[in-house]
Amino acid sequence: MSETTPLGIIAGAGAFPLALARAAEAQGRPVFAILLKGIAGKELEAYPHAWVGIGQFGAICAQARRAGCRDLVLIGSLVRPNLWTTLPDIGALKTLPEVLRLYRGGDDHLLSGIARLFEREGFRLVGAHEVAPGLVMPEGRLAGPEPDADDRDDIAMARAAIAALGPYDVGQGIVIGRRRIVAVEGAEGTDGMLERCAAMVASGRIRWGKGVGILVKAPKPQQDRRIDMPAIGPATVDKAAAAGLRGIAVVAGSTLVVEMDEVVRRADRHGVFVLGVGAEAGP
Repeated sequence: MSETTPLGIIAGAGAFPLALARAAEAQGRPVFAILLKGIAGKELEAYPHAWVGIGQFGAICAQARRAGCRDLVLIGSLVRPNLWTTLPDIGALKTLPEVLRLYRGGDDHLLSGIARLFEREGFRLVGAHEVAPGLVMPEGRLAGPEPDADDRDDIAMARAAIAALGPYDVGQGIVIGRRRIVAVEGAEGTDGMLERCAAMVASGRIRWGKGVGILVKAPKPQQDRRIDMPAIGPATVDKAAAAGLRGIAVVAGSTLVVEMDEVVRRADRHGVFVLGVGAEAGP
């Protein structure tokens, strides 16, 4: 990685872009933030930055070159844009036929294709975990009560389901309890899935027994982890607790955790375990 050149952060929504900028800054790496209009937060305006529309591929590349960036990180939540309401620039129009083909598939297909477009322009796409390993989930129990044997069986079953669904570009997150899968993450994302579970609990559709229910997140087998790693944060813990879940299990080394200290505090307060499991198929 080109440590002396500015790190270009193409920022979506949420807390991760700022956490990454701070981590790079702490390592002495200069940062240039490319903020997506209407999506990114204004807190990154504290760094050298430019606001760019999501469809302005040419402008993104031009701003990154002007700032001297060679390495780019795509980070932050981003709703799949509507291609027909996005205003592209000339740079985007040049790639429009290719982008149209990329839209004929799931998010992994789209994101991997966009990464190739940036690389073709001479940039290197790097993962947030490569820049800021301190944001990566460690192995073992991070907070909350110790998972029991039933929890570990559920985690193993959920991970097998994620692996099976992976080729269909769906299912990075699953909610499971006593070997019953009650929700699979779709286009609504993890927060939306947990809100759906909370609504089912409130309506009586789900009746958790005491100490039942786990959110399991894992990368899909074909997922490009440079541009789309599973992630959790304090809000994930709050929403899991609101849904009556007992714990959260994610793959250590392949999951980003924002505000890790706050995740621990909230998990301990709610009595929700947070567990980093090994990369192998079992927990």
